[in-house]
Order: sequence, then structure tokens, then C-alpha cells
Amino acid sequence: MLHHVAILLHCLPLVVGQYDICKSWVTTDNGPMWEFYACQPKAMAMKDFATVRVEPSGITCGDPPERFCTHENPYLCSDECDASNPDLAHPPKLMFDKEDEGLATYWQSVTWSRYPKPLLANITLSWNKTIELTDDVVLTFEYGRPTKMILEKSLDNGRTWHPYQYYADECNEAFGMPARKVRELSATNVNRVICTEEYSRWVGSKKEKDVRFEVKDRFAIFAGPELRNMDNLYTRLESAKGLKDFFTVTDLRMRLLKPALGGTYVQRENLYKYFYAISNIEVTGRCKCNLHANQCIFKEGSLQCECEHNTTGQDCGRCKKNFRSKSWKAGSYLPRPNGSPNVCAAPNFGNCECYGHSNRCSFIDFLNLVTCISCKHNTRGQHCQYCRLGYFRNSSAELDDENVCVDCNCNRVGSLANRCNETGYCECKDAGVTGPKCDDCLPGYYWRQGCLPNVCDDELLICQNGGTCYENQRCLCPPGTKGILCEQTKCEGEDTECDSVSTTYLSLSALVASAVSLHMQQLLDL
Repeated sequence: MLHHVAILLHCLPLVVGQYDICKSWVTTDNGPMWEFYACQPKAMAMKDFATVRVEPSGITCGDPPERFCTHENPYLCSDECDASNPDLAHPPKLMFDKEDEGLATYWQSVTWSRYPKPLLANITLSWNKTIELTDDVVLTFEYGRPTKMILEKSLDNGRTWHPYQYYADECNEAFGMPARKVRELSATNVNRVICTEEYSRWVGSKKEKDVRFEVKDRFAIFAGPELRNMDNLYTRLESAKGLKDFFTVTDLRMRLLKPALGGTYVQRENLYKYFYAISNIEVTGRCKCNLHANQCIFKEGSLQCECEHNTTGQDCGRCKKNFRSKSWKAGSYLPRPNGSPNVCAAPNFGNCECYGHSNRCSFIDFLNLVTCISCKHNTRGQHCQYCRLGYFRNSSAELDDENVCVDCNCNRVGSLANRCNETGYCECKDAGVTGPKCDDCLPGYYWRQGCLPNVCDDELLICQNGGTCYENQRCLCPPGTKGILCEQTKCEGEDTECDSVSTTYLSLSALVASAVSLHMQQLLDL
């Protein structure tokens, strides 16, 4: 029975619903020991750690300088954007700076001077780290919210993208979707991607600046309007398939498709009042550490979990070396209130270490030793420390790596067997066969289901009488000649001259055969 006496680090009382303690040092009937809990970092302002990319190039105003006007004063176009003047520039960094009281600073796009060509802009936030959203994503627009836009997410660092929410003044017209509100969703479809008209219609008020992705409203479906029933929320996040991933991202992208129109149709006589301007982006979340860390730090240019529970990796996504007696598993919110830490553990086989390739041992009485049995991952030996026949040690992998043994992959024709030495070189079958996998030939040989000696080449085994060597395999003889090297003349009749020529070529044939034998001996001596 545990008597909870907290005497070291991580011993603050566990805050219900926060999972912010990974372990406590406690006393038990068997002495002091660690007690582990599921844990996660606190939520923070994620915009402080994001890199921002604005596309396409040239979409930011000011190069060249450009004048613009507002919907409130559409024909008083005295404002100017000039990238070369700090007082008139509107670079992307102004979406993330702190606002002085009463003075908004903002990124701004070029105006819609090329109408009817669409005015399109993408704003991408990347973390190079998996994060979990804990509050609404809020974009603050100056001079009107977009008439049409899409918020997208990526879970693989921007390689693929998926829609998160659609925004339009007319959802059916813009995206062919009915307009919905998050508050209308239920527990069975809380992760549905919807189109909303709440943040796109022109209201003529400077106070209506925000566009939201309503995370808290979706949480409230399980936790109640004031998020008091967190137990139910965490239970649902754990048990509902795909729900936790819905609030998980590595990147967010805002696709701005149509600027604010001021409540009217596009007025082509004055296109300087149509543009995008964003003064602030708020993204609140926590590092995803798979419930194996309660701290997340910015290190070497990216966020990294300070992993507990003998886990490691940027997301605590694998077990540490020598703690792989069982497969890695993420922590769990359940059972409440402390969850399941699913700690990575070292093998517990007495004095026997199997490097994570076996979880069974046997005592051999007459040898007085303990040995691992049923070694996996193509390993063998008392401690699963060697590779099976047909495999060799991957020198770049640790002994406890599942890929420590690599297939020899010897060529079946050129090798004696699928066996290799400690560097991966196979034992070749015939003279002339070479290469790490016995799938290549030495000089003087060619490959044909093994290595065969060259019939002809460009050095010693030269085709005679104008013959040409074909792929070192045979001589292509001209009319009137024959033989391996075209060294014989085709004779008709029994005349003396032909017999004489034949005798000459027979002598030549013997000479060539002698040269071939000498050449082969030289190759074998290499």
C-alpha cells in the first residue's frame, strides 16, 4: 500500500485535469520508490515559437510603394505602403508583435489592382513539432475580414494539408456547403469540418475584426459551457477515435481567397480599398509529448519535450536505449485522475540482458547460465547479441535497435549461400565472380547467370580477319571466315591452296588458344 509522502522534485499536488506531474517519490511498505503519472506540458502562446511564411512572393505591399484607402473613406486614398520606409512598411512580423495601446501594427497585402484576377495569399505557421490546440485560434484583421478563406492544418510538417474550417459570407455559393455553427455540433460529429458565415459578413463595425477557429466551443460539447467537466473531456479524447488528432497539428495555413468588399459588389473604379491586413494571430496550445513530459523547451531552433518515463525523442515517441523490454506506448488520460504513464522499462531477467529482442529467458542447468530464448529481429545468441545466418550487424545501429541485423541479400546465382561476413560481403561461388553481393564480374568475364570468361575482348582475345567482338561473348565473322576468333577460312573443294590456308589458320588457331590460356592464367593470378 502506498503512503504518499512527497519529498523530492515533481511533488506538488496533482492538479485535476492538468496532468502536470510526471512522478513523485513515495514511501511504500517495500521502501521508497517513484510513482509515475501521465503528464503533459502547460499550454502557452505558440505563436512565439512559430516560423511564418507568406506566399506568393510579392504579395506583401510596399515593393514597389503603393497607395491604398479604406472602406470608411473609400475615395480618400492618402495612405501609403512603402517597404523601404519603416514607418510605412507592413512586413509579416507585424502579425506577431506586441501592440502599443491605441496603435495597431499589421501585415498588409498588395491591393486588388489586378481584378478580376483573384487576390490570393497564403500565411503558413510552422513549428517543426507536433502541438495540441487548447484554445481558439484567433486572427485579427484590420480594414475588414475576408469574404472567403480556408483554415488548413498539417500533421506531417507541411507535406500534406487538410481543411480545418471554411469561412465565407455565402457558404453555399463559395464552397457548395451549408452554413453551420460549431455550437450546433454534437458529441458524435464534434470533429466535423464545417463552413461558417459568422466571421465573414460585412457588419460595418471596426470592432468586428476577429476570425476564430472555435476550439473551446468543441471542448464544451463534452466539458460543459464553462469547461468544468474536464474528466468527461479527457475521457472522450482518449476513447473517441480520431478526436485527439483533430486538435493536433504541426502547421497551420490561412488561405485568403477574397478580401472584404465593404458590403457591396466589387467597385472596379476604385480597387485600392481591397486588400488583406492582419494585426495579430493567436495560437494557444501545448507540445505533444504523448503524456510522457511536463516540460517543453525551445532548443536548437525548435520545441522539444523534456521526456520522462524513460522515453526519448522530440515527442517522447520511443523508449530510451536499454529500456525496450516492451513496445513503446503513449501515456493515457485514463484511469482518472492520474492516468496511465505506460513507462518504458528495462528488461527484468535477473542478470540476463536481451537488448529488447526477447522477453523470455531460460536457465540451462548443466551449463549454469541464463540465456535468452526466441530472439526476435533476426538476432541470436545468449543475449540476442549476434545476427542469424544470412544477416550481418548494422554498424550504425545500437544493439537494442530492431534493425540491428541486416539481410546479407547475396545473389543466389553468384554466391555459395545467403551468408556474409561481419561487413556484409558474401562468399562468391565461381572464379570471376566478385562484388559484396556476388553479383558482378572481374575483368575478363561477363555476366550470364554467373560469370563466364570473355570469348573476345579489345586486348588479347582479338577477333581475326575483320571480325568484330560482340559484348565479349562471341566474334561476328565476315563472310568466308569461321572459328571462335574468325581465325579459319571457309574452303570449298580439295585444292592444295585451300588446304594450305587451312593449315595456316590451324596454326593460328593453336596460337590464339595458347594466348587465351595465358590470359586466363593472368586473370586468375590477380
